[in-house]
Amino acid sequence: MAPIAVGDVVPDGTISFFDENDQLQTVSVYSLAAGKKVILFGVPGAFTPTCSMKHVPGFIEKADELKSKGVDEIICFSVNDPFVMKAWGKTYPENKHVKFVADGSGEYTHLLGLELDLKDKGLGVRSRRFALLLDNLKVTVANVETGGEFTVSSAEDILKAL
Repeated sequence: MAPIAVGDVVPDGTISFFDENDQLQTVSVYSLAAGKKVILFGVPGAFTPTCSMKHVPGFIEKADELKSKGVDEIICFSVNDPFVMKAWGKTYPENKHVKFVADGSGEYTHLLGLELDLKDKGLGVRSRRFALLLDNLKVTVANVETGGEFTVSSAEDILKAL
């Protein structure tokens, strides 16, 4: 399956997260992104070094600036269960705008064509590192990393594209 690309409409699928009332929600991607400008950024795994120390902090630090440029939602996405994503999100007490969502079985990652086989590292099949900018479900920016790199999917890269 070809990876999602600029000009594509993202597929619909379900993701899970804990809401502000600590209730588990399983919703369609379309319900979160339709009619909005959304950043969906994916990471290979919660609590992993590059994801935890570089990728996520960049989006948290730049959230106000991203929002000032018209971004409605900033969503951190990973092939982890929602309980892990909730716990990971709580490690960033300064976070006010990044929503941590789970693709527990990797089904949505598969629909995006962004799977990364990390079985040799004991992690199974995960998501490639990426940052998509969606405008009413249409991909306007698709910054997808190769392997474990972190060179094109940062908050700064998205800001440059806005």
